[in-house]
Amino acid sequence: MNQTSTSTLAQPSSLLRFLAIAGPGLVVMLADTDAGSVITAAQSGAQWGYQLLLMQALLIPILFIVQELTVRLGVVTGKGHGDLIRHHFGRVWAWVSVGTLLLACVGALLTEMSGLAGVGLMYGIPAWATLTATVVGLSVMAYTGSYNSVERIAILLGSFELVFVLVAYYAHPDTSAMLAGLSKMPLHDSGYLYLVAANIGAVIMPWMVFYQQSAVVEKKLGVRDLRSARWDTAMGAVLTQVIMAAVLVVTAATLGRNGSHAPLDTIQEIAGALTPYLGKQVGQLMFGVGMVGAALVAAIVVTLTAARALGEITGYRHTLEHSPRQAPWFYAVYTAVLIVSAMIVSGGINMVALNIGVQVMNALLLPVVLGFLYLLARRLPEPYRLKGVYAGGVALLMALTIGLGLYSGIMGIFTS
Repeated sequence: MNQTSTSTLAQPSSLLRFLAIAGPGLVVMLADTDAGSVITAAQSGAQWGYQLLLMQALLIPILFIVQELTVRLGVVTGKGHGDLIRHHFGRVWAWVSVGTLLLACVGALLTEMSGLAGVGLMYGIPAWATLTATVVGLSVMAYTGSYNSVERIAILLGSFELVFVLVAYYAHPDTSAMLAGLSKMPLHDSGYLYLVAANIGAVIMPWMVFYQQSAVVEKKLGVRDLRSARWDTAMGAVLTQVIMAAVLVVTAATLGRNGSHAPLDTIQEIAGALTPYLGKQVGQLMFGVGMVGAALVAAIVVTLTAARALGEITGYRHTLEHSPRQAPWFYAVYTAVLIVSAMIVSGGINMVALNIGVQVMNALLLPVVLGFLYLLARRLPEPYRLKGVYAGGVALLMALTIGLGLYSGIMGIFTS
């Protein structure tokens, strides 16, 4: 083979092409570490120290596999996830899948809004004011932007989540305690199982599958872009779990040293876990920046996903390349979902309990989400079809993930 024709990311031309293609994977992975995920990781560290840290690493390969199949479906077929389900399995099953998606989207958006409201309350800003500004800002962004501009805004906002990695560094966790925690998994405890399910649901979410597939289609990526899109997804999968692990480490290090393993009941208490290392003002500021970035990028992704998915099975125009006048239903659904979620959260709810409960719900929805994904990947044309030994391995890994999510969620709910 002529080595000058070999494409690698190290070559300037390949790097430039990768940078042009990258985006959907990074955006969806930054959105994966949303307000609910941050709160779940913080609660995990607060209650169980480092005993849920290993799970953050174990979830990286299944997260990549799931989203890589999503990318493969998008670049090969040029269709969104809901559209493909309708094409292969009929309108009824498409509505079942999208119904599951919408449930997950509304739940996720409630967690983003509650996270933003909680940060506002730390600084004395009423929840209604924070949520009103959020709805207006996100609506203006969608109404006036293209896909590429929205993608850049989402990456910028999501980059603020890296503050949690910095905080974990300053926490100076006890290495011996961390290693000891990695070897302990008290699966007999219902409280532990509930957080196992929450962590699974915080990493593998229904709306991620729909969003990334629609995003690669809207960005007009083709099969020649598949390799770069896979790298985009792989780097995002590692990054999101590093952030999750960092949040867990901070609260485990802080509360573990204090000898406390009580649950965190408010956003303010989670922010308070940072103060021993950074001081109250700096700690709150860094937590607020990270939480706002996590919540906003996820709110963008989740709201667009809901509006797109409905369009895929009802037939209305559902991309940002169309103006509000050209795609009124798309923008109407986008705005309505934001407003309804903001109204529910402003009514006053237990923000921490809501966030963790939504992640458990995501884990319970995995059979529908991963089932359709696997079946669709098996129907792709050659040579992109999921087949052979790899297909068997993917099926086994998905089955184990679904089984653990269902078992942990059900046991955690009914035996606690």
